[in-house]
This record gives sequence, structure tokens and C-alpha cells, in this order.
Amino acid sequence: MPRDPRYDILFEPVRIGPVTAPNRFYQTPHATGFGWQRPQSGAALRGVKAEGGWGVVCTEYCSIHPSSDDSPYAFLTLWDDDDIAPLALTADAIHAHGALAGIELWHGGAHASNRMTRVPGIAPDAQPALYHLPATARAMDLSDIRAFRGWQRDAAKRAKRAGFDIVYVYAGHDYLPFQFLSRRSNHRGDAYGGSLENRVRLLREMIEDTKDAVGDTCAVAVRLAVDELHGPEGITSEGEGREVIEMLAELPDLWDVNVAGALGNDSRSARFSGEGFQEENVAFVKSMTTKPVVSVGRFTSPDRMVSQIKRGVQDFIGAARPSIADPFLPMKIREGREDEIRECIGCNICRAANNEGVGLRCTQNPTMGEEWRRGWHPERIAVHPRREKALVIGGGPAGLEAALTLGRRGLEVTLAEASEAFGGRLLREATLPGLATWMRVRDWRLHMIGKLSNVTLYPASRMGAQDVAAFGADHVVLATGSHWRRDGVGVYAIRPLSLPKALTPDDVLAGAGIAGPIVIYDDEHYFMGGALAERLAGAGHEVHYVTTAPVASSWTVLTNEQDFLQARLIKAGVRLHPLKSLKAQGNGEVTISCVYTGREEPLPCGTLILCTGRLPDTALHDEMIGHGIPASRIGDCLAPSSIADAVHSAHRYARLLGEPDLPPRRERAPIRSL
Repeated sequence: MPRDPRYDILFEPVRIGPVTAPNRFYQTPHATGFGWQRPQSGAALRGVKAEGGWGVVCTEYCSIHPSSDDSPYAFLTLWDDDDIAPLALTADAIHAHGALAGIELWHGGAHASNRMTRVPGIAPDAQPALYHLPATARAMDLSDIRAFRGWQRDAAKRAKRAGFDIVYVYAGHDYLPFQFLSRRSNHRGDAYGGSLENRVRLLREMIEDTKDAVGDTCAVAVRLAVDELHGPEGITSEGEGREVIEMLAELPDLWDVNVAGALGNDSRSARFSGEGFQEENVAFVKSMTTKPVVSVGRFTSPDRMVSQIKRGVQDFIGAARPSIADPFLPMKIREGREDEIRECIGCNICRAANNEGVGLRCTQNPTMGEEWRRGWHPERIAVHPRREKALVIGGGPAGLEAALTLGRRGLEVTLAEASEAFGGRLLREATLPGLATWMRVRDWRLHMIGKLSNVTLYPASRMGAQDVAAFGADHVVLATGSHWRRDGVGVYAIRPLSLPKALTPDDVLAGAGIAGPIVIYDDEHYFMGGALAERLAGAGHEVHYVTTAPVASSWTVLTNEQDFLQARLIKAGVRLHPLKSLKAQGNGEVTISCVYTGREEPLPCGTLILCTGRLPDTALHDEMIGHGIPASRIGDCLAPSSIADAVHSAHRYARLLGEPDLPPRRERAPIRSL
């Protein structure tokens, strides 16, 4: 299918100093959870992005010195020449598909924990380490600054030898160069502190040093936070952020600009931001420099991408999360298949993976992070060797993914859903505040299934064991989902309670009657408790949020959402009761107790809502076992978890059908004989 000519502008080459990007699709630096320990995994992941049409593909953060150690989180290193060959794997994988390879050189300053190297941290001024460690980063003197500049130069030279085309000077996300820029963290009285000109000095020197190190064959990019979102006491896009760009406008070969402070500001979830939300902060940059500009905004719409270019907001379409959800997004636009783009839902499960210190994962793209260790490709899959029939029961995220993937493998697939609409848990969860984009999980799969003649959908088709037996499928897959518990068992409380009057999220989202005051008891700690509290408070109810954790929806710390959520709940008037467990429910009240002391207290309660644990829906499975009918369970029906885990479970089943279930490959250091 020919490309829509409206999108031709996205495929124009763009000059970046001495190199030229083949198009305007720019995969900005993002973490993978692989780091220096798993170079083959990282290379395979970036290679797939380049194969998918991204004109520039960048690495994650790459430490320039042992004083910038982010352990236990995975990061790259260019500390010595032994780091060159492993990183060359990534540069080569990117170049194999005609893309430019970028590398993000990094020093965390007071943000670097140095747990592995145990080297004392450094910062513009003596200050407590920013990772909540009982340690202090020491103030850099002039000899330290000279040494730091040398580390940047040496790392840049190694990056060039590894084959990278774009070398970064990283002054964003509150890391060391940005700590020098901001008045909030730089209180020096020498030539590197005080006036903005002095605070910019180190960044200017880093750019000059890097350009000198790489010569005229590599481009030098600057990643800069033009607004740290702390108001006038910090860098702002109306104030000093604009002045920094003005001072250095023509010095680098490319500007990669964003909002920062914490990483969560830059990678804000769809729950708390829309597509292109950074535009109001970064749009001024393009008017102040002749050098190309890139920024991010969770872009998935080609029309919005074109708008960004034509309105002069940026020269490239920067993306991290959209390139994770669909590594082939550019190619699909180029080939006139933009309807097939697997759009990012902005759930930030990818951010959670990095914050947990594990390999990258994605709700929409179950192959992400599996490119090397399992050999999975997002667009290609082996055809099943036999022409067989599969019956998938349950049309939620797991059932839809199983039906689609089995269909792509060539099986004759029937998907039966008990209700009249496909989507399962998504039909309820996507109605919660800020979660509408989650419905893309269903919509994309239904759309792609519609392109397959060998997959048939049957809504309103509840099946029993006899129905399954009569169908005669070669493979029966149960994706019947899960339900919320009514006994209060969760993460903290593992002994059931008798709570006959309590409601669950299933009841509330199905429209059960509610009388105030409402008590939401959250002992699950992901999105549900906080989202229900926000929704019910917004409807005018008095809401008490009780949780065994110190903060609301505590697991969302990992998705970089917790700060935003807690602030929103407080503003909505939700009354928070942290570090409290539920003991009993009586007439018009509940009893809660301190998780540390056990001290009990009553709390007025008209409706108690339990957000604790979930149980798999196994009624059909149990019935089939009783009739001797074999079946496989996937997703929440097997083990309730996140939507990402449900989709991955289904994809894994479908991809491995008929194949040996071998352990994933692991990257091991060679063992030398003594």
C-alpha cells in the first residue's frame, strides 16, 4: 500500500553536524535493564528498532567513570578500553539497517549511588546523596572538574572507536552537569557558580571537549532539561532555560530537550499527561538555534508528528516509549500501514522494569526485551508446522493476544467470549480516571485479528465443558480472567476476614450502589485503589483511603506515577490513612490498626471497598478437569497480575506451541581454566 503523501515530510533526511539521519524518526535514549552486563541483549533490542525504520537509535545512559555507578540498576559503561567491543555490538546492529547510532554519556553526580564501585560521590557542593543513602556526595574542587572533563573526553573517544555516530553531553534529569546549571543545587562561589554564565561554564566546556575528542566524524548532541518544573527557584523555560539555549545555541550539533527535575516528569504516564504534553515547555528552542531539535511526547499519531515538524516545534520525532510499544512504527507509516501501529498506552510498565532493575517489558509489545534471550521478533513469527484448530475462551487481553498470535502462526482459531463485548478487565479499568488509553490493548488486537481470515470471533458465547468437548479443538486455551477477593487477603494481610458487606472493584465498576462515607482498603498497591479513590471523590463522595503502605498506590513509585497520584488525591480531598490494616467491619464503621503497634481505631464507613488480592476464575477449568478435557490456562486465569503479564503469558503460550519450552538464554562471562 503506498504511503500517504501527507507523511512524506517524516521521511526527509536531516543533517546533524557531520552525519545525516535518513529520516526524522529519532529513538531517544532510554533504559533497557540490560546495561554493560548483557551487551548482546542490548544490541539485539536496538537492532530491531533500526530494522523498524528509526533513523536514529540511541543507547541508554552510559557511565563515563566509576564515580557514576547506578547499581543495582543496569547501565552502560565506557570506563576503559575493554568497554569498547561490547558497545560496538550495538553500534553495528544499528548500522546494519542504515540508521545512525547515538550514545548517551552520563555522570549522575549526587544521583549516582556507587553501591558497586564504592567510590565517593561528587557534586557541585557537598550534599546528601540523592538516593536516600546515609552518605554525602563531596564538593568538586577545580582539580575534580578538570578530571571530570577528562573522563568525558576519554569516553567520547571510546564511543567513536566503538562506531557511534552521535555522542551525547547529558545535562538533564538532575544529573551532574544539570546540578551545575541549577541554582537549586549549585551554590558555589567560584567560576563555576553564582551567575548563570558561570553555572553554564562546565556544560560549555563539556561540549567543546567532546567535539574536540570526536573530531569531524561524529555529531555532538546535548540533552538538556529546559525546565525542571520547580518554578522560579530553578531552571524554567521562560527564564534560565531559555537563556542557556541562547548562550549555547550554535555550539552542539543537535539539541535534545525536555522537562526534568525527576525522570518522572519527562516520562509522565498517560494517566497524568496527554500526547505531546512537553510542547509548551520546549517549543521555544527551535526558534533560537539553527541546529536540529528533538524532543519527546509519547507520539503515536502520524498527523501529530507532521504537525510538530510543520509548526516548527522540532526537526525530529523523538520517542522512547512509542518505539518500545512498536519498534516498526516508522516502517508502518512509510508503507501506508499506519492503522497497524501498536500504540503506546502510556502505562509506564517499561519505567517500572527499569526501576526494578530488570529487563525491559511492555504491555503492548510482549516481544520487547526478548529479542536476544528468546529470539522473538515483533513482526515475524514461525508458522505452526501442522494445520490445527485452537479454541480460545475469554476475550480479554490474554485471550485476544493468544487468538492473534495463534492466527499469525496459521492455526484455525475460534475466540469465544461470554459477554457481548471483547476486552475483559479493560472494559472496566479503562473507565477509571486517566486510563482510557489502556483500551488500545483491545482495539489494536481486534483490528489486527480483523485482517486474518483464519480467526473467528464469537461474542456472547458462554461455554461449558460439554460445549468445549463437542467443539473438537486440537488446542483449548482458557483466558477466563480473575476476580477481586472479598476476604481482605492481600500483600500484608494473609489471613482471611469475614467481610460480608464489603464490595470489590468488580462490584463498584459494575455499578453497585454506594453510600458514604466510603472506605477504600488498598492492600494490593498498584493503580486500582488510588484510581477508585480519585473517581469516587470526583463524584462528590467522602472518601477515606486506608493502606498498609506508607503512601497511596505505593507500587506506582516504580511507574513514576506515585507523586502525581498522591498530590491529586490530596487535592481531591481524599483522606489518607497510611500504614493501617483492616481488622473488622461493623455497623457504620470499620476498625483499622497500625501495622507497627497494632493500636486500633474506628473509622466511619458506609461502604467498604476491598482492593486487596485477586483470584483466578477457574470454574470452567475445574469443570473440564472433571470431564477429562485437557486445556491450557493463560493470563489472569493462570496467575492474576498486570495486563502486561497477561499479554506476555498469552504470547509466550502461542509462540511456543509445538516448540520446546527451553529456558531463556543468559549472557554469562566466559570461565577461564586455572
